[in-house]
Amino acid sequence: MNLQQVVFGVLSIISLITALGVVFSKSPVTSVLCLILTFFTIAGHYVMLNAQFLAVVHIIVYAGAIMVLFLFVIMLMNLNAEGEPQKRNWLKYAGAISGGALLVVLLAALREASLPSLTPESNNIGLIANLGQTLFKTYVVPFEVSSILFLSAMVGAVVIGKKEH
Repeated sequence: MNLQQVVFGVLSIISLITALGVVFSKSPVTSVLCLILTFFTIAGHYVMLNAQFLAVVHIIVYAGAIMVLFLFVIMLMNLNAEGEPQKRNWLKYAGAISGGALLVVLLAALREASLPSLTPESNNIGLIANLGQTLFKTYVVPFEVSSILFLSAMVGAVVIGKKEH
């Protein structure tokens, strides 16, 4: 076993434990904190796949922005156990059946999947420099069109936000 396999194994075990912590935690705040740790371990997997840009964006967007938003929403909610309606048994069974069906579909898809072999010259696939070259040479027009779209969406959000009811 080399170092890469050990790091992958440790990251995978931590990721699975924290993902199970998200699902089985009684406290919503603990669940969100476990989800943040899961996101960091997934970012570690991205680094191992030589996708540093994706790892950084993953940490900034998910662990930084979205999870802070989740924490604020959970802390502002009134989470009394007495006020929660009881779930019906058929709803639990339907969830278990649909989850099992999803597992069967995923296993069938993974059974047919195959990994392409990597050549020695393909070790710089996920580097930021290659992403920038591709983005600003090949896809510069769609990149600029999407920036105009985002700018118009921001202006529209400000106009809608400024309107008085």
